[in-house]
Amino acid sequence: MSSLDELIQKARTLLSEGHSPGQIADELSLSMETVTWLLTQQKGMAVPKDVHIDWTSVSGRGPLLDGVAMMLLKQYYTSLEDEDREGGYSDRFPTLVVGIAVSGIPLATLIAVEEDIKLAIYHPAKHSTQEPPVGSISGNFASVNGERCIIVDDVITSGNTMQDVVKYLRRHGAQPVAICVLFDKRGVRDIDGVPVYSLFKISRID
Repeated sequence: MSSLDELIQKARTLLSEGHSPGQIADELSLSMETVTWLLTQQKGMAVPKDVHIDWTSVSGRGPLLDGVAMMLLKQYYTSLEDEDREGGYSDRFPTLVVGIAVSGIPLATLIAVEEDIKLAIYHPAKHSTQEPPVGSISGNFASVNGERCIIVDDVITSGNTMQDVVKYLRRHGAQPVAICVLFDKRGVRDIDGVPVYSLFKISRID
């Protein structure tokens, strides 16, 4: 079975288990366009240009997950120091971490514990059952109003979720100061003016 066949099978299995296309996109670290193709394979529709990232060997093991979360945090602070040699970046020191459901939550939790700061959870619009779909902050965690926020997730694929959460935070009185991800599949420096910090930039060369 080819890797593409395996992805198609995984997507169909997740769908049969009740996952929405948005959740499948998160589970497989793929764009919604790619997931739609995997599930339907419509005739005449070209295979989307995407890259599948499988990091379950790390994400499924607590100590390794903690290690990459600390790498992500250290990379952010090192980048700040490189940008401002005099260390005058207190306005970008976070008071709250926003974890994007699902894969960003454990990373954000570990960072919040390390930094002894607040934790909020964002549910992306693509997981919403409303029409039109909307993103939201969980009421079971910290409020974002008045906070300086680091947004944390595993992968930037299209960047749409990141744009949504940045807009949401600003509308609700928060200041997003950074987007921190393990893998950046877009290679962007910022999203709506918020700097992106990634451990790895993923490129597809055709």
